[in-house]
Amino acid sequence: MAADAHSGTQLVQVVVLLAAGVIAVPIFKRIGLGSVLGYLAAGLVIGPFGLRLFSDAQAILHIAELGVVMFLFVIGLEMQPSRLWSLRKEIFGLGVAQVAFCSLLLTGTGMLWGLSPLVAFFAAAGFVLTSTATVMQLLDERREVSSPRGQRIVSILLLEDLAIVPLLIAVTLLTPGAAKLAPSEFWQAIGIAGASVALLVAAGLWLLNPFFRFLAESHAREVMTAAALLVVLGAALGMQIGGLSMAMGAFLAGVLLSESSFRHQLEADIEPFRGILLGLFFLAVGMTIDIPLMAQQWPLILAGTLSFMLVKGVGIYAVARLRSKHGEGLYRAAMMAQGGEFAFVLYAAATQAGIFSTQVNALMTAAVIVSMALTPLLVFGLRWIMPKEKESMDGVEAAEDLSGSVLIIGFGRFGQIVSQPLLARGIDISIIDNQTQIIKDAGDFGFKVYYGDGTHLHVLHAAGAGRAQAILVCINDWAAANKIVELVKAEFPLVKVLVRAFDREHALELVRAGVDYQLRELLHSAVVFGRQTLKELGVPDEEAAEVMDEVIRNDRERFELQVVGGIYAGRQLIRGNLAAVTGKSAPIEPEAETAPATKQ
Repeated sequence: MAADAHSGTQLVQVVVLLAAGVIAVPIFKRIGLGSVLGYLAAGLVIGPFGLRLFSDAQAILHIAELGVVMFLFVIGLEMQPSRLWSLRKEIFGLGVAQVAFCSLLLTGTGMLWGLSPLVAFFAAAGFVLTSTATVMQLLDERREVSSPRGQRIVSILLLEDLAIVPLLIAVTLLTPGAAKLAPSEFWQAIGIAGASVALLVAAGLWLLNPFFRFLAESHAREVMTAAALLVVLGAALGMQIGGLSMAMGAFLAGVLLSESSFRHQLEADIEPFRGILLGLFFLAVGMTIDIPLMAQQWPLILAGTLSFMLVKGVGIYAVARLRSKHGEGLYRAAMMAQGGEFAFVLYAAATQAGIFSTQVNALMTAAVIVSMALTPLLVFGLRWIMPKEKESMDGVEAAEDLSGSVLIIGFGRFGQIVSQPLLARGIDISIIDNQTQIIKDAGDFGFKVYYGDGTHLHVLHAAGAGRAQAILVCINDWAAANKIVELVKAEFPLVKVLVRAFDREHALELVRAGVDYQLRELLHSAVVFGRQTLKELGVPDEEAAEVMDEVIRNDRERFELQVVGGIYAGRQLIRGNLAAVTGKSAPIEPEAETAPATKQ
């Protein structure tokens, strides 16, 4: 009976942990604060200083550290030597400079707050490690991950992810207990650690790939998953036995497998365990937040957080100005001035090693949490106080007195393909675009593209719209395309207008606006794709062509009916057309023609 009661209590705790994460994380992501803060808040609510549903947060934290181990393994898988080499200037140039300079500044700041040099160094080192989750979310929301300044930020984040490994090693070597070792014991510990690393590297180079190849031949998915866990936990255990951190072992195993053909499979197998255990780690960190201490020390926490963010921001700005302009320096400082997830890992390790006291750990953890919460607000506010950066016009000419027979507006993927048959027939074309990077890239391939925004009438005049025989609107912007059509039909009614349509609804608008031709951008590529699919499934070529011709004919009839009779009549015809093609009646849901994801 006692055993049943104990197991029942444990099951209740598991349910509470899962429920806390499931409820808190979506709420925090919805309001833009990210999943990490959601887990921390959930842990705070259910922990010893909240509802007291858990009393031993350290026990949960000890188990949840496996999430950090798996997180570092996944990071190692992404650190292919080839990728690191291609980004070496940004990673090992900007990244090292920023981490080193900001660590120095923040260590000094910590000492001014009364911390000892060793404690100040680890407090600074943790705060220097920016929140990858927060920054990547902000970059993704602004669609800047692949932009030049976004790539520089991502490169620095990669270096910071790498930096956690030597920092955890430093915790191990600089613990108070390690300082008391005799010289012979110290060198013996170094030798054991070195041997552990050498054995792991040797196993990774010569054993892991044959091992996974052998297992793959068994075609047993669960065995591959078990093997992935075995490699991660085995490498972590080996490093722990050697006196180093488990995280370092998992990271090295990931790097050694990063060029393997099994990399993506391993990442997919580890991901569910990593996500759950990492979330559990942040829940446990949230449980350890000392609310009474924060209530007593909130002026100190707020002042310390702001001082650390200000000093780190100054350091980031100074490093950024070595290669970038003022605006990018401010943007990077606002994005990366906060502490991050790895600070919790480092602070927990420093506390267990005796470098941090419980109070220092609580204060620094609170400071990192506050900084992560302030970052979205800081980036949002920066948009209002910083003037919009003007794009460089070096090497870009504005449209002026052009005289091509055909005017192409927009030179993205669609416009580039459209221009090729015209050039092949020797037709004189003029091209304008309002994105300077596209203009510069086109120039590298021999195309002369002028700068101009076709939604402005004076630009259309300068681009020779009145002298052109045809105007091709090839931009991927529904509203802008409609604006251009409106201007052209009003000012140049005799010029033929051909427009790239976003979808069926847009195409209907364009027909009603009087364009000479419109083409839904995905229609014909989807038809070709469908025909090839039928052929791959064994349908004879002639039959596949007949089916797709029927689909196109039905689509054309439906479209013409919608132009005349509206959406409802078009839906009625869809039912008849599908029945003719498939031999079955097929109800069309009301939203099928209006949902953005399904419109064609």
